[in-house]
Amino acid sequence: MTTNIRTVTVPDYELLDSIRPLPPGLDVGVWDLRGEPDGVDLDRVHAVVLPYINAGSVLGNLARVPELALVQTQTTGYDGVREAVSSDVAIATASGVHAAATAELALGLMLASLRGIDQAARDQRAGLWRSERRMSLADRRVLLVGVGGIGMEIARRLEPFEVDLTRVGHSARDDANGHIHGSDELVALASSAEVLVVITPLTEATTGLIDAAVLARMPDGALVVNVARGGVVDSAALTAEVVSGRLKCAIDVFDPEPLPANHPLWLAENALVTPHVGGNTSAFEPRIAALLRSQFEAFASGGTPRNLVQLGGFA
Repeated sequence: MTTNIRTVTVPDYELLDSIRPLPPGLDVGVWDLRGEPDGVDLDRVHAVVLPYINAGSVLGNLARVPELALVQTQTTGYDGVREAVSSDVAIATASGVHAAATAELALGLMLASLRGIDQAARDQRAGLWRSERRMSLADRRVLLVGVGGIGMEIARRLEPFEVDLTRVGHSARDDANGHIHGSDELVALASSAEVLVVITPLTEATTGLIDAAVLARMPDGALVVNVARGGVVDSAALTAEVVSGRLKCAIDVFDPEPLPANHPLWLAENALVTPHVGGNTSAFEPRIAALLRSQFEAFASGGTPRNLVQLGGFA
């Protein structure tokens, strides 16, 4: 095992072209984790950049890389990666790359659902003009579960909307923006949450964090927005609450994905579903290229790369 990274693979030529020119002393090949890499020998590879889409389906092939020292995701989440490699392998995420775009979508989902924009779009196709009073985002009690980079961006974008914001992290603490509640307070906090926004990573500790008990405590008519990972929310419990008409949801993620055909949320009038597109915008390509250039410079200079969530040999 080595942290002297000199050979790296990226999943496609388009990404490789976007990060040129490459720093001297670094060999970069193309490997989508299927077949054999192009331009480098697999037994010399030290670092692998994962595909952006459906990386989970090829993680098993990381075991084929005998000198693997680091795995770089193109996503903020890294679910499944830690299980696919040993603790000696470092894991770096694309934290920050998707923050602005995902925060945009979170706000968009809140506004669309509260203001009935989704219903208006359906009415337009039917030629219906239905003017009715809807909830505003202003003055809503918003419970934000997740205070990492994207959570911070959502909180920042909520400021001009004049909401009553409560933030929840793994543990209770204070920061420059005030108090952060611990996740052990979720059930109690849910009782006053008119909008619950989920943007915490999917880990063993957060799987099913938003469970039936949390959802049951939310007020009638409250809105659940999930732009994190589907597994953070109990899918069956959420579906039951939404289909009953008691809660609303606006979700970009679900467990499982894609949302199965004939799933009741497809036809639920109080459900708004987008197909996991939170970070997949025009902002992605230039931002992931900028991050990878920085990471590759660190490799070439013997420095420490950014966004390490597992230190491996960089400890």
